[in-house]
Amino acid sequence: MEGELYSALKEEEASESVSSTNFSGEMHFYELVEDTKDGIWLVQVIANDRSPLVGKIHWEKMVKKVSRFGIRTGTFNCSSDPRYCRRRGWVRSTLIMSVPQTSTSKGKVMLKEYSGRKIEVEHIFKWITAHAASRIKTIYNAERLKEEWNKSDQYWVKIYLFANLDQPPAFFSALSIKFTGRVEFIFVNVENWDNKSYMTDIGVYNMPSYILRTPEGIYRYGNHTGEFISLQAMDSFLRSVQPEVNDLFVLSLVLVNLMAWMDLFITQGATIKRFVVLISTLGTYNSLLIISWLPVLGFLQLPYLDSFYEYSLKLLRYSNTTTLASWVRADWMFYSSHPALFLSTYLGHGLLVDYFEKKRRRNNNNDEVNANNLEWLSSLWDWYTSYLFHPIASFQNFPVESDWDEDPDLFLERLAFPDLWLHPLIPTDYIKNLPVWRFKCLGVQSEEEMLEGPQDIENDSDSESTDTFSSEKEVFEDKRNVVHNSPGRASHCDPEACSCANKYCQTSPYARRGRSYGSYSTNEDMEPDWSTWPADMLHCTECVVCLENFENGCLLMGLPCGHVFHQNCIVMWLAGGRHCCPVCRWPSYKKKQPYAHHQPLSNDVPS
Repeated sequence: MEGELYSALKEEEASESVSSTNFSGEMHFYELVEDTKDGIWLVQVIANDRSPLVGKIHWEKMVKKVSRFGIRTGTFNCSSDPRYCRRRGWVRSTLIMSVPQTSTSKGKVMLKEYSGRKIEVEHIFKWITAHAASRIKTIYNAERLKEEWNKSDQYWVKIYLFANLDQPPAFFSALSIKFTGRVEFIFVNVENWDNKSYMTDIGVYNMPSYILRTPEGIYRYGNHTGEFISLQAMDSFLRSVQPEVNDLFVLSLVLVNLMAWMDLFITQGATIKRFVVLISTLGTYNSLLIISWLPVLGFLQLPYLDSFYEYSLKLLRYSNTTTLASWVRADWMFYSSHPALFLSTYLGHGLLVDYFEKKRRRNNNNDEVNANNLEWLSSLWDWYTSYLFHPIASFQNFPVESDWDEDPDLFLERLAFPDLWLHPLIPTDYIKNLPVWRFKCLGVQSEEEMLEGPQDIENDSDSESTDTFSSEKEVFEDKRNVVHNSPGRASHCDPEACSCANKYCQTSPYARRGRSYGSYSTNEDMEPDWSTWPADMLHCTECVVCLENFENGCLLMGLPCGHVFHQNCIVMWLAGGRHCCPVCRWPSYKKKQPYAHHQPLSNDVPS
């Protein structure tokens, strides 16, 4: 009883802030009243040049009284749409009540006009409840109850009210209209019963009693936490037991947005960054939710899935009639009636998440946690301009002297693989971290290599990388060469454009064929020393950028994909904006799972 009193007090407070709807015309009235088939509307119609049937003070009292039972109210002034009033026959001020005409879900709506003589709140309220109660099936004797109890019809879920009343309560009648086609409401009037033994047989001992009858069994409403005898409590209970698809969608929408808003506290850094990430998260989560619901709705429309739908409802009824479900419903009603408390609780949880997340990230990235709004906006602007204003790669690498006229295959190849996308600027700092080593052959070692140590190799690598970066711009502006040639076509390396050309590249295939592999022996006599190579690099003896064999003592550089090239060749390739492997197109800044390495033969060549 304390819970019922508390619920009544909360409804009294809520009714003080209830407002009535003012209809602007026929379409507004149709959308809210005639097209809404799951509730009761009480509308005061004010005829042209007439005073309202119910005065302002009495109308405000009427609005507060009926709103406690889920009845919506409105005012239609015929001066806003006189043609519609004449067509409806509203020539004088009156009261109109709309109720569903049939017992099926989303059926037609019937408009009833108040014909009473007494214009008082209590008389009008009795008129409303009498019409609403007439839709509920009423049982007056035990034989009819026994017949109804054992009958199986289209309604899988029925709720019985056993009470010593002339008619069911107003909230019970309002719920019967709201759940039309989903739950059957039955009122058992035991006021004049002499033999109540059958009620004892079905488990009814107290009055009033609310009994939910389902295919799974009998559930006595009111014995668990939060199950008050009120409109809001019973509405929440019936929605969980026999939900509609719209109820599940609204629940998923609320949960998804609560999770998305928590990203405001998970994100660390500047305040503007938090809200930008929040907006992005809200858009992403809600879009994914809607996209996920579309196939579900289509799935439920299939006619041969009725058994699946029934089993799903059976599972929901089993889970939502437990004690745990009653606790969840009680908390839901409590927080929904106290929005300020709900917001403060949610904010408290968010601050706790923010504290622990900040503590976890403090040791990893101080700059991100302590970044202010200006710094983050600056970084965001740099990121945006890098995507917006970076030159198109196909135009950047376009050759000055095109040989498309001489070789039409190049023209067809360019059309087959166009590159017309805006590519982001990628920092070249990662190039310094790529593995660098010298190519050595077994049994061959020069005097300089015997004197040089590991430190000299690193110095040579750094100096050559520095020289390459400083001269790459001039080289690319003076000599631009197309390196994407077909395997069957002969390729020539320009000695000025390739930094390794003076030592390794020849200007003609004949000179290259006659050149020795090393300083002391020929290509056939030498075996590469694979032990000096990093473990995750593929074994090869030729650079595919300049198409030259590796000389003994030359510097090599490997990419994350495992392919190996001359250091100068691949540095110039990457610095030109092509951040991918020339062989497999794997991003040169992205790690890759190492290959299952095998011991190669001396004549292994890249495929």
